Amino acid sequence: MPNKKPQFINGEFYHIYNRGVEKRNIFQEDKDYKLFVHDMYEFNDKNFVAAANVRFSYRKSKELDEKAIDIAFIKNNDKKPRKLLVEILAFCLMPNHYHFILNQKIDGGIVKFMQKLGIGYTNYFNLKNKRVGPLFQGSYKAKHINQQNYFDYLLFYLHFNPLDLIEEDWRGGGAKDYDKLRDYLDDYRWSSHLDYCGKKNFPSVINRDFYADLLGGEKGYKGQTIDWMKVIPKKIKADDFGFIIEKD
Repeated sequence: MPNKKPQFINGEFYHIYNRGVEKRNIFQEDKDYKLFVHDMYEFNDKNFVAAANVRFSYRKSKELDEKAIDIAFIKNNDKKPRKLLVEILAFCLMPNHYHFILNQKIDGGIVKFMQKLGIGYTNYFNLKNKRVGPLFQGSYKAKHINQQNYFDYLLFYLHFNPLDLIEEDWRGGGAKDYDKLRDYLDDYRWSSHLDYCGKKNFPSVINRDFYADLLGGEKGYKGQTIDWMKVIPKKIKADDFGFIIEKD
């Protein structure tokens, strides 16, 4: 059945997720991940922001390199104060899907943010790959985080998604080397895990205050990581809260 979106209420928390159409990869290289994260920052603004194909020149594709994106981050941080549409508490980007935990700041904030992000990144991806048509599998999915137990482990669930890339059975409780899994997460750039560990990765994109206070700061978060790796497989099925990496 299609996912029926909840009514988005200011101050409430929501799990937002989607994957590529036909389960295709939506991120093909580091530059794609970085631009998507950049768009998460820039499009989170009530003020007008030009679409990705306007902000960067595609006539000279070499201009859209990681240095150009880094410079854009710096310039954006120097411009006039933004009017946030949402508060991004956490995120995780995988080759064929993404997850967010969002807190809506203004009326219609989530809808506007996701519309700007989806259109902007699709324009970039299609121009880069000389393709046309939708990139994502329909509209994004959304679940209201209105149960305490869901809220408690959702942050870790999001951050553990990359483990599917190295340990297929961790969700089934079959992991054997938890230190290895934690080390892998500590090297994975495309989520908010590193920022919660106290390593500045994309600190301007997220607001970790709420969860950090709840978990006891960076030390509390890191101290619970392996415990949740053992607990989550017993609490949920792989598809309960989104998508898993598709294996060939």
